[in-house]
Amino acid sequence: MIKDLLPVPSTTPTLGTLLRGLRDREGWTLKQMSAKSGIPISTLSKVEHDRLTLTYDKLQQLSQRLGIRLSDLFAESEESASPAVTARRSLGDRNHAIRVETPNYDYYYLCTELRRKRMIPVTAVVRAKSLSEFGELVRHAGEEYFYVVRGRIVVHTEFYDPVVLDVGQSMYIDSTMGHAYLVADGCDEAEIIGVMSSADEELMQALLNIHEEQRIGRPELVATTDRTVGKAKRAA
Repeated sequence: MIKDLLPVPSTTPTLGTLLRGLRDREGWTLKQMSAKSGIPISTLSKVEHDRLTLTYDKLQQLSQRLGIRLSDLFAESEESASPAVTARRSLGDRNHAIRVETPNYDYYYLCTELRRKRMIPVTAVVRAKSLSEFGELVRHAGEEYFYVVRGRIVVHTEFYDPVVLDVGQSMYIDSTMGHAYLVADGCDEAEIIGVMSSADEELMQALLNIHEEQRIGRPELVATTDRTVGKAKRAA
């Protein structure tokens, strides 16, 4: 019988252990890290003890003020990675997700305490209702699968005609192909749950870069966006 009453000790680094390790390496006290990062001592203490996570904005603030990459807060370094990880488990919900708001989507990245994941699970609220509102189609390394849990969406891709998906329907695509998810007619917004996967260890950083450029309204600077919307389409 599997007992599920007590937490099982894990050597998998969490955001808290990564921050504590950084503070130890630099010889900083909590007060000093708080002064450098602009994040309250009480908040940092709770994060270090895995009692609290940080929003995307706070992670970005940490990254900028402490001079570390955002992706380093989502994935452990090669040096600290164990050669094999077994029996990993993570319970995910929105209260513990990393939320990233962009003009087109409201993302909730799940299970972010797990490092070196082979898959990136996410839920997203879809808001854009037209390609003109969405902007350039997006592309990034890897593949992705998504499932509609609320509302209806229209999936636009670089090489296929648009497809409408209702609740309970899903699609698997090559993420390097330009793509966009829009709200279908008759819906104010929709919600999907999906998984993105890639052999590229920089996938998380690439996604965060895309989100940031969308947030500041400058998609023309994103190297991974598609600039050939509507070209060479064929029937699915």
